[in-house]
Amino acid sequence: MTQKSRLRKNQFRSLALVALTIVAIPALSACASLGGGGGGKPGDTNYVARDVNTLYAAAKDRMDRGRYKESAALFDEVERQHPYSPWARRAQLMSAFSYYLANMHNESIGSAQRFLAIHPGNKDAPYAYYLIALNYYEQMSDVTRDQKITQSALQSLGEVARRYPNTDYAADAKLKMDLVNDHLAGKEMEIGRFYERSGKWLAASMRFREVVDKYQTTSHAPEALFRLTETYLALGVPQEAQKSAAVLGRNYPGSKWYDRAYQLMQKHAPAQAAAPASGAATTGA
Repeated sequence: MTQKSRLRKNQFRSLALVALTIVAIPALSACASLGGGGGGKPGDTNYVARDVNTLYAAAKDRMDRGRYKESAALFDEVERQHPYSPWARRAQLMSAFSYYLANMHNESIGSAQRFLAIHPGNKDAPYAYYLIALNYYEQMSDVTRDQKITQSALQSLGEVARRYPNTDYAADAKLKMDLVNDHLAGKEMEIGRFYERSGKWLAASMRFREVVDKYQTTSHAPEALFRLTETYLALGVPQEAQKSAAVLGRNYPGSKWYDRAYQLMQKHAPAQAAAPASGAATTGA
């Protein structure tokens, strides 16, 4: 696991603490290891029927020791062997959390979704929704690859923010949504720059226009406005180029992108460059 991934895990642990502490572990004096010796072999989770206290305590023990895959399997056993126990509901969430810590994201999402399907109105539902979002968020790929997972992360984080606006989960989800939007804007910029290098000016302008219209609060907006200025000039529509440069001047007057856009307008469309920021709106080109 990278240092960045470990940091994200640690940040999430603080939010997930409620799932680990709001209920005391039953019968902590019970033997925490199954199969007698607690040797931690992979076969440890293939158990005959055991009482719920022993199973749950063993699962928590594996989690505390960082053996998350085993922990998840044991929590699954609690649910399988004791489906009507009050601990079955808790075990579902703990299984999802263990899979998350093990970087088994699909399994974690599945456990959390199963919990929500059975207990949609449970007080721990915000935690389950947030955990689903975190699993998608941590699978986001770089901007050169397909962004289907990134879109799923944005949708899931948005659901947390809408459903539970006054929770810590929502506050963190909103911060992450800003990062996800920046990531998606970066993808649009990557494609737009590719089209621009290929001389496909119209296709490039559509990508940059998408960033300006949909991701105008991200870090990519100034460059997108500059690239629009470039592509509109290449397309032979200096009036549209001037509009992009004007918006850039109004919103980002001290940026390098505005300086470059102004110089570009002076060179290729001096009439329009006379007052590039005059009458510019604050949003949209």
